[in-house]
Amino acid sequence: MSATRQRPFRRLPYATVALLSAGVLVAGCTSNTPEESGGGGGGNQAASDNDEAGETVTIGFSAPAADHGWMAGITEAARAEAENYEDVELVVAEGTNDVSTQISQVETFINDGVDAIVLLPFDGAAMTPVALQAMEAGIPVINVDREFDSPFAARATILGDNYGMGVSAGTYVCEQLGDTPDAVVAEIAGIDSLPLTQDRSQGFADALAECGLDVDNRVAADFTVEGGEEAASNLLQAAPQIDAIWNHDDDQGVGVLAAIQSAGRDEFIMVGGAGSANAMREIESGESVLQATVIYPHTQAADGITLARLIAQGKSMSDLVSQAVPQRIVLNAPVVTADNVDQYLDAAFES
Repeated sequence: MSATRQRPFRRLPYATVALLSAGVLVAGCTSNTPEESGGGGGGNQAASDNDEAGETVTIGFSAPAADHGWMAGITEAARAEAENYEDVELVVAEGTNDVSTQISQVETFINDGVDAIVLLPFDGAAMTPVALQAMEAGIPVINVDREFDSPFAARATILGDNYGMGVSAGTYVCEQLGDTPDAVVAEIAGIDSLPLTQDRSQGFADALAECGLDVDNRVAADFTVEGGEEAASNLLQAAPQIDAIWNHDDDQGVGVLAAIQSAGRDEFIMVGGAGSANAMREIESGESVLQATVIYPHTQAADGITLARLIAQGKSMSDLVSQAVPQRIVLNAPVVTADNVDQYLDAAFES
């Protein structure tokens, strides 16, 4: 690596790293939820008048099939959050990866006259027209995780910070290896064709550049255990020496760790992504190459339920000066290590 690429590395606290990405950053979508909230959205959970029961609202919820630990966690957290409010009736459509089926689900919500819809689309572009129909019918839509093509298709949008995940992971690697200019850094991405994967990789590369490092070896998987194991096996065969690996997704990380164990490799540190409970237990054990993971909140839909309730009841977020719920919220991407894992483990999803 050329010495001309070296630049002073700014050592930033992990909790502030995601501030480098665009958007409004809110650690928890709202602090209006009760302190015993099952949604686990974070924040200071301050009580307010918004917590008092109001007119009952019916919220329709639709998300892709729970064939992935993170996606299962999304739906479970949404259900748990709804149960915290006696004035919320949550109607959960069966998870599906078929766009036409999800469109039909939203059309049913519209015909039934629900008060609000929380929608994590299987395909944001494909779901945009029916979301527009709901909005035109006077039903506010809360768009979660995968954005619609039109800003008119949602009253509010809640997103994880994919670019910020990459920045957080790269910053952690720089903290560990920034004084080693010849360090070999590897990356196991998710599905390369997805914008979210591209954003994560770009954030990782940008953060590494701050300490003069770059990605020396990169492979892509598919967010599955099997895909992670295959991609990691290929990587380990191609790279006889590695100092750090960032794996984009903790579900595929189960396979990645299996491949690492099978290869008998332990000369590197590994950073995960998403924040699963099994990854955190690996970190907590102190006996794994996995030393950190970057959270991609599975509580986005739970926050969506809370916002849908506020919007349907004509309320605002009491902790803000503004008299309305924000239109766009991008959640933080903190790094979990052995030093702070106890703060996150109880609320994590299972892979």
